Amino acid sequence: MLITVLFWGISFISIKIAVSEVPPITMALIRFIIASAILLVIIRKLEPASKLQKEDRIKMLTAGFLGITLYFYFENSGVNMTTASNASLITSITPIIAIALDMIIFKTKPSILKFVGMGCAVAGAYLAVTANGQLSFNSATFKGNLFMVYAMLAWALYTLLSKALQDKYSGLFLTTYQTLFGTILLVPASFVEFRQWQVFSFSAFLHILFLAVCCSAICYFLYIFALKRLDVAITTLYLNLIPVVGVVSGYVVLGETVLPVQLLGGLMIIVVIIAINLEKQKSTLKSAGGNPECAKSV
Repeated sequence: MLITVLFWGISFISIKIAVSEVPPITMALIRFIIASAILLVIIRKLEPASKLQKEDRIKMLTAGFLGITLYFYFENSGVNMTTASNASLITSITPIIAIALDMIIFKTKPSILKFVGMGCAVAGAYLAVTANGQLSFNSATFKGNLFMVYAMLAWALYTLLSKALQDKYSGLFLTTYQTLFGTILLVPASFVEFRQWQVFSFSAFLHILFLAVCCSAICYFLYIFALKRLDVAITTLYLNLIPVVGVVSGYVVLGETVLPVQLLGGLMIIVVIIAINLEKQKSTLKSAGGNPECAKSV
């Protein structure tokens, strides 16, 4: 799990470097052509009999559009305009957006802790995105931060849509076909950038290769491996370290700086997520009769 967190945390550095030479959509296309090829080989070996049902094609296509095409357009564009540190910090708002959408779409009733936590998280997100606590729509950094928020919104919608498919298909199957569909949709979108196409350096290619192989393929398997062996609360705590790794690596590798108010905003969000997750774990344990093993399998 620690390797996954490290790879995903430093992925923003690779995106920042690669997108300085390769347009955002084109970079995503190259990355996911490689990732799709790897995933297709793996699924043919591990799940040769798996097939996508006809009635689920539209859902899978939509999930691929949200989780791959739209998400990585906004993320790559956002990282290009803001710092890698800011981008990694803003990713911490994803669980909060998911909870809010779950309340709106599925009419779930929030607990008092969730309700108060949402307010604190919104305040934290505001500080993390605006940096100085003031909106500046003309700032390139602010626009980049806003693009990262759009990316997190796309990912939260993708997560909720994927819930409807999780009972029918394995995680590997979902990841493979959503990545494949998202990659196909990136092809026509990439032609918008054809005027920006140029030969890029071998260094940029290595960063894209790292993103495709390590962050989009290897990390998936490591994450699934960890989920099967660790408590959900533990894995969530690990994932909350991704912004920390991103900020530290941005400082060490790129010499980026993060304002104290942004760190405060990020810390507020992370504390809220941990508190909500602990509350969820307690309620799960209670419903499982206090048996940790039962709660773990829920």
